Amino acid sequence: MSAKSMRDLQISGVLDYEAFLKLHTQAHKDTDVKRVALVASKGTLDMAYPPLILATTAAAMGLECGIFFTFYGLDIIRKDKLASLKVAPLANPAMPMPVPNIIGAIPGMTSMATWMLKRMMAKQHMPRIAELLDTAQKLKVRLIACTTTMGVMGVSREKLIDGVSLEGAAAFLNYASKAQVTLFI
Repeated sequence: MSAKSMRDLQISGVLDYEAFLKLHTQAHKDTDVKRVALVASKGTLDMAYPPLILATTAAAMGLECGIFFTFYGLDIIRKDKLASLKVAPLANPAMPMPVPNIIGAIPGMTSMATWMLKRMMAKQHMPRIAELLDTAQKLKVRLIACTTTMGVMGVSREKLIDGVSLEGAAAFLNYASKAQVTLFI
């Protein structure tokens, strides 16, 4: 968007273009490294893959990357939950099953959907979540646990995998403010 277009958007002083430009320029001067900031907020098996695939891909491309695990997303980095992440077929209309969504309410369907996704990923030679986390750490992806969520959900440091940093929302927002790519997953 051009400077003129940005100025045209200024309405009653709501958008101070000059102040925005100064802050934006300063944020990008603070780091010469291109940065990706991701938020992982869901702790199901199908929602663990996207932030980890994006983060490892970004890191492999030479980009600095951090994932902020908040609310149920903390399950992805919890030692006691990591191996048992599941796929909920109920209210998940994207399930690749040729059956009505209501079938997901039948007992045992969560286990079946989880098995199906694991099988599908294995057939495509996709790494398991634990392997993606290991790869992410080897590629220096910052794995960040939300301290506020940890307090709310009673998650102690000892319940998290090794190598995770503990930060609050303000610290992550500071990190994300210097990112060229930010995604909430």
